[in-house]
Amino acid sequence: MSTTIGILGGGQLARMLALAGAPLGLRYRVMDSSTDACAGQFVPMQVGDYRDEAALAAFADAVDVATFDFENVPAESAEWLAQRVPVFPNPRALALTQDRLAEKSLFVELGIPVPPFVDVDSRDALQAAVDRIGAPAILKTRRLGYDGKGQFRLRSNDDVDAAWEALGAQASTVGLILEGFVRFERELSVVAVRGRDGEFRHWPLTENWHVDGVLSASLAPAHVDDALTAKAVAHARAIAESLDYVGVFALELFCRNGELLANEMAPRVHNSGHWSIEGAETSQFENHLRAVLGLPLGSTRMVGQACMLNWIGELPEAAPILREAGGHWHDYGKSSRPGRKVGHATLRADSTAELAESLHCVGEALSREAQVAPVIQVLKGSS
Repeated sequence: MSTTIGILGGGQLARMLALAGAPLGLRYRVMDSSTDACAGQFVPMQVGDYRDEAALAAFADAVDVATFDFENVPAESAEWLAQRVPVFPNPRALALTQDRLAEKSLFVELGIPVPPFVDVDSRDALQAAVDRIGAPAILKTRRLGYDGKGQFRLRSNDDVDAAWEALGAQASTVGLILEGFVRFERELSVVAVRGRDGEFRHWPLTENWHVDGVLSASLAPAHVDDALTAKAVAHARAIAESLDYVGVFALELFCRNGELLANEMAPRVHNSGHWSIEGAETSQFENHLRAVLGLPLGSTRMVGQACMLNWIGELPEAAPILREAGGHWHDYGKSSRPGRKVGHATLRADSTAELAESLHCVGEALSREAQVAPVIQVLKGSS
């Protein structure tokens, strides 16, 4: 297969897409604004501004189909590119997920429950929003925020001034939205894929744990009942069909008192689906490539059970992971930096007891007991 896939964005997701497509004989061209994007260690990379039409034209001339590895690619650039080469997911889906207000409004339109939210464009509007929603609440930028960035938590009405001081200057540029704080019991995600022909598949529901707004661990399958899984999948399918979506995406959900509340959608392969590389018949990365190329989608059936551990800031020692029978190591080739995703590991096992024991051994060896403890608790509670 001599097809060349163009990827806007050269981070670890592009890197893993390239690795997944190697057995299919795919070729790649990555465009990124940085000279040290880690995908460039494996595939040809073009450095350029996403808004530079000359750079985009050169990119379009070199590829057969284009996709992206992060949602902050300018939607207008994706639209410009789509006039010259197929782009999946489509620019409309990209634009909608770049704006939290538009995204939440779509969820409401589709009948998907969400936390209360209010558009905020001034200090007075923020006060009115807090009066309406109550506190605690979270003030967020409508655009560009991710992994906990661009957010301020208001614990009470007394925090309005501090919140406006922290984010108010961005009201006129990227916009602001106030969301009600959800006292959830669990954070869940459904990672799904839709093909060009409308075929829809999904991986098992995943439970996630975050630290400081960044994903720390993911467990698949999530230990929830079939009814809750069916509801989550129905929400994901409704979104995909509404947007005529092609490719992989993730719908992040809060679970509270047996009810699912949609948090946000990621229009790309997703951190909480990394376990699928070793834990599913077809990974999210391969299925994304299959989808954008119009190829048959692969099975999303799990192979046993899996837990993904994110490495943030710096990589720990690899040996304790590699000693485990189901241990798999992923180094993104990035330099260490506080808050940076530099790699992950996946532990796979055939039973909850085996996975819990493997996590215990790894947590103890790496002094990561706090990271693995909540996952072990869920696994032991279901055994």
